[in-house]
Amino acid sequence: MTAFWTSPDFDEHERVELVHDRASGLTAIIAVHSSHLGPGAGGTRFWHYPDPAMAMRDALRLSRGMSYKNAMAGLPMGGGKAVILADADRTKSPEMMAAFGDAIEAFGGAYVTAEDVGMSEADMAAIAARTSYVTGLPSENSEDKGGDPGPFTSRGVYLGVKEAVRAGLGKDSVAGVHVAVQGTGSVGGGLARHLAAAGARLTLADIDSARAARLADELGADSVPADAIMDVECDVFSPNALGAILDDEGIARLRAPVVAGGANNQLARAEHGDMLMKRGVLYAPDYVINAGGIIAVTYEYLARSDGKVLDIAETDAAVDAIPGRLARIWEEARSTGAAPSRVADAMAQRLIGRA
Repeated sequence: MTAFWTSPDFDEHERVELVHDRASGLTAIIAVHSSHLGPGAGGTRFWHYPDPAMAMRDALRLSRGMSYKNAMAGLPMGGGKAVILADADRTKSPEMMAAFGDAIEAFGGAYVTAEDVGMSEADMAAIAARTSYVTGLPSENSEDKGGDPGPFTSRGVYLGVKEAVRAGLGKDSVAGVHVAVQGTGSVGGGLARHLAAAGARLTLADIDSARAARLADELGADSVPADAIMDVECDVFSPNALGAILDDEGIARLRAPVVAGGANNQLARAEHGDMLMKRGVLYAPDYVINAGGIIAVTYEYLARSDGKVLDIAETDAAVDAIPGRLARIWEEARSTGAAPSRVADAMAQRLIGRA
């Protein structure tokens, strides 16, 4: 594997560590991009990478994205991310989670983890048995609604899609708007339910085709194979699976005037944001529209750290601010002629002291 600091995805990251525990079989990468605003915060991804270089790429890109996401959401947290390199069978054991918890504890608070792809609330609880630098934990108090960040992410993305429809299509409602949803997991599935309840017309796809078909039946939507969703002619394309799908080929396939979804790192490279703008596609910067989950787990973490009960109204109010941030980005993009992705990056870089 090429030295990660020569990678185009390395962006003056403050700390990048490979963790290996022979006894449990754990191999993980923990990356802290910036601690300018606080400890690096971001979830742990459990994924099988055929090439370990792909895991490093994910850790570098996702941690930088978390710096931007947390800054733009007004959170007192920096950016960090972890990836656990799963084997082909996705083997996960209590010993592995314990070893990973010990690795986070060894960071001494420089990194706070939470749930991401392939991880669960139960995994967070297992990690919390070894370190306090974890959030998104199952709650014993049914009133505070802590734990799984997925519903907060999906609601924030839904609010962002509504704002994108207003800005890009000139419509005050998503009723009758055709949205192609890529990915029907926690975030994409939650988004689809919000959109269906508001009267949107949906086409769904997922790598798990049976899951997409079940949700389509539930919501009265259509479903297509996963490799066909980007070819669907629609009003909004909403990516909610893995990242880097908006590359030369993906953008050429798009048949939608708006892209707004919850996936991280949707742009393969920064120049692909420029390409979307040149095609006349309104793009919702991913780390702005999908901030609901990190908002929720950060408020949970801060409340727990201060010995307080989480005030869910404060969390909801912070998620409700997502559309306003998107509107400001699009307004500046229109006035400057810069792509919305460039505008958002510049805003975030100023906030973390890297203008």
